[in-house]
Amino acid sequence: MEPATDILGQLTAFSNRLGRPENDYVIVAEGNTSARADDATFWVKASGTELQTIRPDGFVRVVLERALAIVARADELDDDAVKRALESAKADAGAPGRPSVETLLHAQLLSLEGINFVAHTHPTAVNALTCSAAFPRACRGRLFPDEIVLCGTAPLLVPYVDPGLPLARAVRTHLRKYLDTHGQAPRMVLMQNHGLIALGRTPRQVEDITAMAVKTVRVLSGTFAFGGPHYLTARQVARIHTRPDELYRRQKRDS
Repeated sequence: MEPATDILGQLTAFSNRLGRPENDYVIVAEGNTSARADDATFWVKASGTELQTIRPDGFVRVVLERALAIVARADELDDDAVKRALESAKADAGAPGRPSVETLLHAQLLSLEGINFVAHTHPTAVNALTCSAAFPRACRGRLFPDEIVLCGTAPLLVPYVDPGLPLARAVRTHLRKYLDTHGQAPRMVLMQNHGLIALGRTPRQVEDITAMAVKTVRVLSGTFAFGGPHYLTARQVARIHTRPDELYRRQKRDS
């Protein structure tokens, strides 16, 4: 793994790119990003910061096992208790900044093998889908090859729950089911009435997934003007996902 300072620099740069207004992924202080600093800790966006303008000192370093332990607790925690628990999860108790309320969500995803970077955004196009009556029915299939190459065979879908600890626990539950079904981590998560999460090994991979998720939703929306979506079959999806040329292209892009 790269030195933590290099990872923090990458995290800062790709957070700034995600926050650019022309992308329409987030506005004001929406969204949060994170990255594994080492085997035991990760950086996560501090509350109140903005992706477009965040600097390295806008991230807080958190101990992964401490964050996971909060999610695993059997007792219910009110907002103040969660806030105190998040403060206690910081790698340096005296460091400035408060971990984002979604730190616990990021901890779940960064604990997956091969996942080093996570971006949670609220693209307008994606939220039009996640906030619709058609969600999750409209997400039941893949539409075109490049969607599969970048975003995997299927997204992880999470029904609406309150952000923070309840959402982290819901993602943990649905993530376990996804792993049992697909045998690998998802590349994207769609949360009802909330937004999008992209996760991957590199910042570039996460940015590509975010951009492709937005394109996919726009394509899906456009299909209804021509009679509705024509989803690829499970066999066709599996073929694209395992084709040697597509695997090579994916590896080149992710390197």
